[in-house]
Amino acid sequence: MNQHTNPDREARNILIANDRGGYTIPTEGLYPYQWNWDSAIAALGFAEFDIDRAWTEIETLFSGQWDDGMVPHILFHQQDDGYFPGPDVWGGHGPIPSSGIIQPPVAATVARKIWEKDGGAGEDRIRTLFPALLAWHRWIMKWRLDDHGAVCTTHPWEAGRDNAPDWDKAMEGVDPTGVGEYQRRDTSHVNSADRPTKYDYDRYIKLVQIGCEVDWDQQKLLSLNLFRVADPTMTFITLRAARDLMVISDKLGIAADGVSDDIQKLEEGARSLWNEALNSFDSRDALTGEWAGSVSNASYLCWYAGLESQSMLERLQGTLANVPFPVPSYDPAMPNFDQRRYWRGPTWGFMNMLIGFGLVDMGHLPEAEVLRQKTSQLIATNGFAEYYDPLIGSPAGGNSFTWTAAVWLHWAGRK
Repeated sequence: MNQHTNPDREARNILIANDRGGYTIPTEGLYPYQWNWDSAIAALGFAEFDIDRAWTEIETLFSGQWDDGMVPHILFHQQDDGYFPGPDVWGGHGPIPSSGIIQPPVAATVARKIWEKDGGAGEDRIRTLFPALLAWHRWIMKWRLDDHGAVCTTHPWEAGRDNAPDWDKAMEGVDPTGVGEYQRRDTSHVNSADRPTKYDYDRYIKLVQIGCEVDWDQQKLLSLNLFRVADPTMTFITLRAARDLMVISDKLGIAADGVSDDIQKLEEGARSLWNEALNSFDSRDALTGEWAGSVSNASYLCWYAGLESQSMLERLQGTLANVPFPVPSYDPAMPNFDQRRYWRGPTWGFMNMLIGFGLVDMGHLPEAEVLRQKTSQLIATNGFAEYYDPLIGSPAGGNSFTWTAAVWLHWAGRK
C-alpha cells in the first residue's frame, strides 16, 4: 500500500476542497450538502488551521435550525439533482430546505472544544450560539426520550449509523408497501457492496414519507412512526452535549435552566441500555422493549458520555489486541458482521476519535493512545476514506472525506 507522504497537507487540502463557502460537504458527488454531525467534526479540523472558519461551520449549521429548536440532519443549501432523497422528497420547513430528522448532537461538544482552543476569539461566537445549542438540546429532551430516559432514533439515518444491525428487528416492522420507484445515487458513486441494501433503502424512504404526510408533526409521529429505538449513539452523545452545555453555561454566566436535571435523567437512560445478557451497552426497541443484541462502536461511547464501565474497557482491550484495525462498527464475532458494508462492520475514524476523547477524559490513557496510533496508521496508509475494512484496512465508501481529514488534523495525526 502507498503511504500518504504528507497527510497533514493532504487533510487540509481536502477540507479546503470540500468547502462550499460557510459549510463543508462530506465528499464530492456522493454527499453534496451539509450534514449535521459531519459538519461539526469538520469544524474540529478547521480549528487546527483556521479557527474563524471553524466557527462559521457551526454557525451555518445552526442557520438551518427550525423554529421549534430542531437542527436537521441535512441542509440543502443548493439544489443538486444527483442526490436522492433531496429537498423535494423531504418537504422540510425550516429557514433553509432541509430533512425532517436530526443527527447525534455533537455540535455542543465541538463548540466547547473550539472555544477552549482560543477562548478570547471564540467568546462572542459561543455566546451568540449558546441559545441555539440549548434550544436543540431541549427539543431532543422533549421528543426523543423513551420511558427510561434513553434517547431514541426515529429513523436509521437519525442515529447516523444507517444500516447498523441495531435496527434490523425494528425495521422488520416497517411496511414499505407503496414506497414507489426511486433512483439511488450512492451506489453509482461507490461499490454497492459498501452500501445499504434495497431492502433497507425501501424502509428508509417509507419512514420519510410517513414524516412528510404529517408535516413532521412530532406529536403525531409518536403514534404513527413504528421505528423508535433507544440507542447508545444518541444517548451517549446527548448526555455528553448536556454536560458541555453546563460547562459553557457556567463559564459564560448564562442560565441553562433544567440541564442539570436533564443530565441526571440521561445518565439513568444511558445505564438502562446495559444489556446484562450481552455484557455490553446495546440498542433497545422503545416500542417492544426488545434488545437488538448488538455490540457496536457506539457501545464504546460510554466514556465519552462520562460513564465508567470496566466490562466495556475489558472488551475494548480485547478489540484493540485482536482486531487489526479497530474499532469495528459491529463486533466481528457476531452473526451479522459484514466487513465492508457501511455500519455492519467497517471502522470509522471519527467514531474512534470520540471513543478516544472519552478514554482520555476518564483516565484510560494507554487504551486511548493505542486507539489513536492504530487510527493514525490506518489513515496514513490507506488515505482519507469514509470508512475502512477493520480486518485488512482497505478503504471503503467515499474518498477525500471531510471528517476523516478532520480526524487526522485534530486527533489521529498528532505526535
